[in-house]
Amino acid sequence: MKNTIFTGAGVAIITPMNNDGSINYNKLGELIDFNIENGTQAIIICGTTGESSTMTDDEHKECIRFAVEKAAKRVPVIAGTGSNDTSYAISLSKEAEELGADALLLVTPYYNKTSQAGLIAHFNAIADSVDIPIILYNIPGRTGINIAIDTYVELGKHRNIVAVKEASGNISYLAQLAAACSDTLDIYSGNDDMIVPVMSLGGKGVISVLSNCMPKETNEICQLCLDNDFHKATALALKLMEFTNNLFIDVNPIPVKEALNLMGMNAGPCRMPLVPLSDKARDALKSSMQKIQLI
Repeated sequence: MKNTIFTGAGVAIITPMNNDGSINYNKLGELIDFNIENGTQAIIICGTTGESSTMTDDEHKECIRFAVEKAAKRVPVIAGTGSNDTSYAISLSKEAEELGADALLLVTPYYNKTSQAGLIAHFNAIADSVDIPIILYNIPGRTGINIAIDTYVELGKHRNIVAVKEASGNISYLAQLAAACSDTLDIYSGNDDMIVPVMSLGGKGVISVLSNCMPKETNEICQLCLDNDFHKATALALKLMEFTNNLFIDVNPIPVKEALNLMGMNAGPCRMPLVPLSDKARDALKSSMQKIQLI
């Protein structure tokens, strides 16, 4: 088995913004500290939740550099460097490695998409270009492409491809993945509502949106699973389920930023084309937060 990057809850951290849409690095530093001090086991910077798709190249690199410096080796920093352009992903991945990232998160190509053979060529080319571990990111609901089990088997042969963030939402598919690749790929849940079932299949943890707001509780769910106390893990997960679901009442990261703002964390707005929650959705989110005494 390859070395595991982390176990437990890693946060898919938001990118806080000032009112003018610029990145609020002071607040980003506070959120990184907040997570690490409350048990988060990894910082995932410049992912979907971090609004990487609307970052300039300079912002993307600066966020990675900043996170590496702020984390200061307390936990691994995993940089999102995926792209639908293989050469660009290679360039960004190399720069993330030079900036000190401990690992990379690579989403499947989107829009132009590709075949399964193309996925193998794409990910292997990126993996060949760096010397740090890679987590594949499968989220067909956003990209329109799914990594087949046989493709995972093939990609798992590369020394640098060590794990997958699985956000297909299909537990049967995840069981097939675990059966086929448990010796070559660590599995992380890409959905906060599936932490317990994924970890019951041998998953190592979660790359979490929920951890932005509740890092201690999210890591506790994971640790209970790692301790084989699935009864307590399930009870805690179900207690938080309404809020967990409401973090996806609109397009991520609109709701989680609103939740952090309601908590007084000053996450700021999202960049367009993401727009604020409707009043109805905001009321539902706020109500679920009040029920668990988050606000």
